[in-house]
Amino acid sequence: MRRLLLALPFALLPFTVAHAHDDHDHDHGTLGAHEHGVAKLNAVLDGSTLELELDSPAMNLVGFEHAANSDADKAKVAAVRQQLEQPLTLFGLAAAAGCKEDAQVLESPLFGDTAKADDDGDEHQHGHQHSDIGAHYQFNCAAPEKLAQIDLAPLFKAFPATQKINVQLIGPNGQKGVETSPGKAVVTF
Repeated sequence: MRRLLLALPFALLPFTVAHAHDDHDHDHGTLGAHEHGVAKLNAVLDGSTLELELDSPAMNLVGFEHAANSDADKAKVAAVRQQLEQPLTLFGLAAAAGCKEDAQVLESPLFGDTAKADDDGDEHQHGHQHSDIGAHYQFNCAAPEKLAQIDLAPLFKAFPATQKINVQLIGPNGQKGVETSPGKAVVTF
């Protein structure tokens, strides 16, 4: 499942380096900066296979980054996980493309995983750990030629604290990077 997205960081490195200086909020000098309100989405359409990989600070999705200790926090994490388990309601894909989910992997320290803690692993200057949530989906599309765009409006609506999604696309027309927002939520291949 990972073969397409493994090449993505290398294919898009020039784009990432060119835009790394635009991120001043939580930069710490790394390319994989953790910035509240901003998520990343990698989308690869290769033949009939569509892969989507969403990486977001937990703050954008659940409203906090600490371990879920209270019943209210645990309920919020469970609700967000349930939303993420239904990607066809979060990503607007053309029905005519006939995309069906083949596989999904959800990762976050909030889900009991330890692998998705922020890259630097140190406490942030505000005195708390960063927690990210990662979601990787693979779809098989019966008519991939009809998949011309992805509408992220349902994702923005489901998680209103997400103000911007930086999208990296690789598809039949090449590769590109697009910055989306609730008012500009459609990306085309």
